[in-house]
Formats: sequence, structure tokens, C-alpha cells
Amino acid sequence: MKLSDYKFDLPVELLADRPSEHRDEARLMVLNRKEQTIEHRMFKDLIEYFDEGDLMILNNTKVFPARLYGLKEKTGARIEVFLLRELNAEGRLWDVLVDPARKIRIGNKLFFGEDESLVAEVIDNTTSRGRTLRFLFDGSYEEFRTKLKELGETPLPKYIKRDVEPEDEERYQTIYAKHEGAVAAPTAGMHFSKHLMKRLEIKGIDFAELTLHVGLGTFNPVEVEDLSKHKMDSEQIEILKNTADVVNSAIDNKRKVCAVGTTVMRAIESSVSADRHLNPYSGWTNKFIFPPYEFSIANCMITNFHTPQSTLMMMTAAFAGYDLLMKAYKEAVEEGYQFYSYGDAMLIL
Repeated sequence: MKLSDYKFDLPVELLADRPSEHRDEARLMVLNRKEQTIEHRMFKDLIEYFDEGDLMILNNTKVFPARLYGLKEKTGARIEVFLLRELNAEGRLWDVLVDPARKIRIGNKLFFGEDESLVAEVIDNTTSRGRTLRFLFDGSYEEFRTKLKELGETPLPKYIKRDVEPEDEERYQTIYAKHEGAVAAPTAGMHFSKHLMKRLEIKGIDFAELTLHVGLGTFNPVEVEDLSKHKMDSEQIEILKNTADVVNSAIDNKRKVCAVGTTVMRAIESSVSADRHLNPYSGWTNKFIFPPYEFSIANCMITNFHTPQSTLMMMTAAFAGYDLLMKAYKEAVEEGYQFYSYGDAMLIL
């Protein structure tokens, strides 16, 4: 398949810039691959599609406040710094993106905070917008991370043009987030409320957790018509043995195994055994899933509505079936579903 196969008209007003009032009251479109049907529900109705012994796999990564604003020495120019990746155990070296990049050269210093108590020096260029920064800070690692959290803000995607609000700190995060390291949220999981999780638990639905630290690469545009030539950025994943055991038990017992989000699907498909079971794994993945693709672990999936020609849309098409997904997206636009990070959800059975 080609990049142009994933083009569709998405009105700008359908790009959600705020979450639904309550997590589990986003809209839910339900796709049945076998029956080729589409239903319109609420996210809290999800419970009706699962039975005792079914399994949901969650991504427990936690978003950290990765966007900082600093002032360039001498000129005082305001520079946005987006923290991408910690490069050493002390936490002082980081790969970052800077904007505007043309003003930032090796040797420049940036000052953060009203009292300019945190200073960083540019020590390398990595890409056109990428830089490596060395933070100059005398305290402990814990004190340094606390300082970054004080100065940073929730890294809402760029398509959201409004200022970050206090509510975003909680809502641009799943309620089960544990392991800090993501610069973007695993958004399908943001629809789960404590109340819905408790109802699912009472019904006997099981949960397993893994960690995939979502990077900005998940939003990188595909710039080649031939999808086989697109290269994904690597993201760090951790699948523990107890998670693999729970997943494999559900597979053996022919239960529903539901991947909550494209990040979970990417992680589990990156560590498949020869007999189509899940292996424990700690490392990195740059797996790019697009049609045609045979999935090994999950037999259902929860995801948000994705933007045209995105790698996330391509993975969803591989799972749902291209024709059914394109029909669903056309209906979603007609019905006014909200797209992207704060948007509505889709359950694919």
C-alpha cells in the first residue's frame, strides 16, 4: 500500500483540543471485523464487549513535563526546549529539540526559571532542530529532576494551539501511569476512569501492564510514497515475565486479548515467539506496522482516531482491515467524532 491510500479530508474543528468532561464519556465507535459492522457507543459501554477471563494490556508509561522555555544568553531570546532523551545516569546530558533552532549554536548557554537558577550549555548539533544540552546543576539527581518538573510544562501536541492549563497535567496522562519516560501520552488509555476500571475488575476482566516510552517520533510524518521505505524512530520498551505469562495464558485459553493503544500493539508485536506467544523483553523497538500484516498476540484493540497518513492510522488499518477502517473514518467525520490525542475512541473486535 502507498502513502496516498491514507489520505482523507479531516476538518480542523474535529481535532480535539480538550478532553471529554469525564474520561469514560468520550464517544466509542465499535468495529466488528467479522460482521463488518459499525456501532456508535460511549466509552463506558466498553464493558459490554468483554467477559470474565478476557484480558486488557495497558501501557503504564508516564509523561513527564518535557517542554521548557529558556532565555538565550546575551540576546535574551525566548527559546523552546523539548526534552527528548536522557543520555547519562546523572541526568545532566539530554537530546532535545529547540525552537527557533537557527538561533542556537554549539557553545550557547540557555537560562531557565525566573531566577535563571538552571543553566544549560549546547554541546552538539544532532539534527536541524536537534541539540545535545549539558545542564549545569550542582544538586543531586533527585533535586535536578525536581527542578526540571518545576520548570517544565505538560507536552501537549503542537496541533493544540491553546496554552497549557492546570487540568492538562492530570488529563494528558492515564490513571495507571507509573514509569516516567514518555514525551507523549498513550492516548487510548486516557479514556479509562477509576470507576470503569473497578467495574471491569468486578466483571472478571484481567489486566497486564507493559511499558513503552512514547517518543516524538510517533508523530513524525511519513514522507515516502512507498511505505516499506519509511523508518520509525526507536522507542524503549519493557515487557516483564509476569506480563508475558498472563498474556500467554489468555491466548492459550482462547480469551479476548485487547491491546489498549497502538503503543501496546507495537510493543507486543516486537517480541513474539516462534509459536506466536509473547516473550519478555527489555530494549528498543523501531517496528513499523502497516498492511498487510499478520498480528500474533492481540485479537482486539482500543485506539483513538488518527490523523491522515499517520503511522498510527496505518497500524490501525492493518488490524481493522483497510476498507472497514476507511469506511469508519468517513462515518466518524460525518458524525463529528473528535480526532487525535484528546479525541474519541474506537474498539476493534
